[in-house]
Amino acid sequence: MKTKEHLIKDIVEDSIAEEFELEPGDVLLKINGNEIEDIFDYQYFVEDEYIEVLVRKADGEEWLLEIDKDADEDLGIVFENGLMGDYKSCCNKCMFCFIDQMPKGMRETLYFKDDDSRLSFLQGNYVTLTNMNDRDIDRIIRYHLGPINISVHTTNGELRCKMLKNRFAGEALKKIDRLFEAGIEMNGQVVLCRGINDGSELERTITELHRYAPVMRSVSVVPAGLTKYRDGLYPLESFEKADAENVIDMIEKYQEMFYRQDGLHFIHASDEWYIMAGRDFPEESRYDGYLQLENGVGMMRLLWDEFIAGYEQLEKKKLLKDNAVEVSIATGVLAYDMIKEMSELLEKKIDGLTIHCYKIVNHFFGEKITVSGLITGTDLMAQLKDKELGSRLLLPNNILRSGEDVFLDDYTLNEVSEALKTDIVIVPAGGTDFISAVLGEYEDISEKLPNGNFVYIDAYGNHIR
Repeated sequence: MKTKEHLIKDIVEDSIAEEFELEPGDVLLKINGNEIEDIFDYQYFVEDEYIEVLVRKADGEEWLLEIDKDADEDLGIVFENGLMGDYKSCCNKCMFCFIDQMPKGMRETLYFKDDDSRLSFLQGNYVTLTNMNDRDIDRIIRYHLGPINISVHTTNGELRCKMLKNRFAGEALKKIDRLFEAGIEMNGQVVLCRGINDGSELERTITELHRYAPVMRSVSVVPAGLTKYRDGLYPLESFEKADAENVIDMIEKYQEMFYRQDGLHFIHASDEWYIMAGRDFPEESRYDGYLQLENGVGMMRLLWDEFIAGYEQLEKKKLLKDNAVEVSIATGVLAYDMIKEMSELLEKKIDGLTIHCYKIVNHFFGEKITVSGLITGTDLMAQLKDKELGSRLLLPNNILRSGEDVFLDDYTLNEVSEALKTDIVIVPAGGTDFISAVLGEYEDISEKLPNGNFVYIDAYGNHIR
């Protein structure tokens, strides 16, 4: 059988791979005599302090590299295929699936449904376990990989089959028992659907999942996102203010109970619930170290606390007329009120600073979609046309495809910048980064730019570094 080969796309500067003169175009063949099936194998074998790496150079010559290194030190290799194997597509037809709710005619990659456990470890994706066989679980246990993020939705096996439209979805929950017994760290997720897995079903799910704590470190509850493209799909209903209040009351009841038992709040409501209910976000200590930040749990609390910490360090000052600053900020409905309040606080402290804050309503996917990460170039250009934008427009970094200057609807930053005739600054999620971007200090922290923390594009589409 032919050895599985893995093409090297790039080499990290000042890395072990660079020291051993590996180059893009080289091919990894084996480590310690073992074929590398995928990223699981690779990460496991490179953990040793001494490894033998067999590569084939671009000219066909094979090199056997004997490498002494620190335990867990990475080689600094970027592969053409990040998983080092084929991507696994989802075999479910979840009643709340966002991909099924997208309009036709968008780029093909947006319609790919992944359910790949490797992406759970690499990128924090959530997996349903329905796409994993016993061998997959064996490898996770053997390599002691973790944490794995699991889309549970409900512990009622029959209901889970209905929600995922997969007759094996209930049986797949037994894999959690194996992971728990092996001590593999987990995080759980419940996408809540009104009248389906809420109420008593949610209570059942919370109590039954808590049996896995603290190996299962946290469980988030997020509302299903509903776009306007649901023709022919399961008739789901939107949550209302009273529903959000009930969800929060239940979760906070169990948080208090669980924290008394084992010092872990365990179950968490995403930020949308608190905004929908008109309630204050929980204090930082209730988030157990922000275990599910990327899932929208605690993002607003962290943003506010970081902003206040940076804000309190600012000295009250008055800008000279020639140095006055006028900028604009566009964000989704969900975050608008907090961003607006942050902007007003900065204006009060710095005389001569003007911030235009704009709430972007999601007409592209539907007004029920309120997060900034799903704002499109289409909506930005339509709603900001002829608005006062100042010297630059600030946008949150989750508005773009990861690592690219492209919106979901394929408009580029350059095109939006040119249409609006203004410079654009892409701002990280941190509260202090927000202050720096407003005040133009991104130009003074150029060391951050290669890491993508700030992308500054002028009105002519030029990247300013």
